[in-house]
Amino acid sequence: MLDIEYLLLLQRFRELIHDALTPFMEWISLFAVTYLVLIPVMYYWGCSKKKGLYVMGAYCYTVAVNAVVKLTACVYRPWIRDSRVVPAGDAIRTATGYSFPSGHTSTAGPIGGGLAVSLKKEKKPLSVLCMIFVLIVAFSRNYLGVHTPQDVLAALLESFIVLYLMRRAMTYLGEHPEKENSFLLITLIMCVLAILYITYKPYPMVYIGEKLLVDPQKMMTDGFGDIAKLIGFIAGRYVEKTWIHFEETGLTGKKSVPAWVGAAVMAAIIKWGKGLLTPVFGAHWGSFVNSFIRIFFAIAVWPLVIKLLNREKA
Repeated sequence: MLDIEYLLLLQRFRELIHDALTPFMEWISLFAVTYLVLIPVMYYWGCSKKKGLYVMGAYCYTVAVNAVVKLTACVYRPWIRDSRVVPAGDAIRTATGYSFPSGHTSTAGPIGGGLAVSLKKEKKPLSVLCMIFVLIVAFSRNYLGVHTPQDVLAALLESFIVLYLMRRAMTYLGEHPEKENSFLLITLIMCVLAILYITYKPYPMVYIGEKLLVDPQKMMTDGFGDIAKLIGFIAGRYVEKTWIHFEETGLTGKKSVPAWVGAAVMAAIIKWGKGLLTPVFGAHWGSFVNSFIRIFFAIAVWPLVIKLLNREKA
């Protein structure tokens, strides 16, 4: 199969250069699914509320869609399909469960792509860099041997479709703001149905000896978290537009200080939130609550803090 041969070619290249690029590829993959989200959050708080909302919305919709697709397709990882594939470095530890489409790429795609679209007129070089970043993240998943080309291409396709539809939706809702609550409610209903679907659908239960090849419970944990991001976005958007109405702070000057403090708080939530919440709520709902808090914090909670603090300064 050409996809496996391509991964083996990259594997031989890694061996030839003695894994010189592996640490960078691991770092950029990890950054994409941890702290990358802070960039559109700061853009939303500090630069452009509308454009930041577009990027954050595209991100939340894409990862939710990706979760449903992944748990429907149930495609095994490359090294399960062919034992000659040996993932690089520590990548195999974080690349558990199903393979198609790539979760890392479906995170980098809407964020990097959304920023690229938003910045293309005012800061074209930065827009180009955002797209290059997306492609590097996608390639890193192949380079590390944890995803096939079709995995990352499908995730890129998801990202671009959602970015296009999100842009059309925001244009329409800008002209018909009275429709937004209905739009949010429909999305919420779809999220509830998605949670029910991934919870009760059948999964392949293939064993090697006494060991389950892929534990669907672990994949459902990821799915709960990804769908919760979209629910957090819906709830945050409703609360912010109904009661908060914050204004961007800029990224320099005294008014920007609350935004930078908020970024530090959100980084702490990203680092420690899941570990604190999982023992309380269990794996599935701990992941759900953690993801919900992150996005709701970004879209509604900290904007309220920004508004209150900057009102006092004024």
